[in-house]
Amino acid sequence: MNLDQIDWQKSELLPVIVQDSTTLEVLMMAYMNRESLELSLSTKVAHYFSRSKQRLWKKGESSGHLQHIERFLLDCDNDTLLIMVRQEGVACHTGRKSCFFTDIESGETISEPQIDTVATYGIIDDLYHTILERKNSDPNTSWTAKLLSKGDNAILKKVVEEAGEFAFAVKDDNENEIIYECADLVYHVLVALGHKNISPDRIKQELARRVGVSGIAEKNSRTK
Repeated sequence: MNLDQIDWQKSELLPVIVQDSTTLEVLMMAYMNRESLELSLSTKVAHYFSRSKQRLWKKGESSGHLQHIERFLLDCDNDTLLIMVRQEGVACHTGRKSCFFTDIESGETISEPQIDTVATYGIIDDLYHTILERKNSDPNTSWTAKLLSKGDNAILKKVVEEAGEFAFAVKDDNENEIIYECADLVYHVLVALGHKNISPDRIKQELARRVGVSGIAEKNSRTK
């Protein structure tokens, strides 16, 4: 593929439709930048640019659910790509084979998860995506949806409240309470991140950046 024939002028990110090469089922939609497309072409394994994680992302890097690309097809406007893949495991982070599983007219969910998402992705990632899903839930039946619907002030009030309770638990040297209050604090921090659509992966990236950097030097490097 001549990458220069792609219309990169419209966007640095190329929309990519992913289709199962055997069943022809549409599995997901993602984005590639030039680097991830080059990697995908050279390895024949799907690499994308994650807008939520703000980094290059090898599909299946944590789950093992790789996508082996069998064909690349560019559309007539040279600005959208269709890739046909052999999917290992499932394509969707919800544990379903395809990301397209909700009928918007009836609201019916037409497929169920096939894997244990907590075991596959970890509790933090799983909880974060559950929080994002609750944005569209009924606030009368979901505490997370209710909190998200109230906006910044209510969400941040709970973060401060839980941080205080965690601090008191540590001060009281009560191990069980420390664990319990820390779990509450982490949940409410994730709600705040979800409200702003900031993936926990970006927090992990920031922590990784600081490894080996003096805390004093790191603070001094921040712009004031």
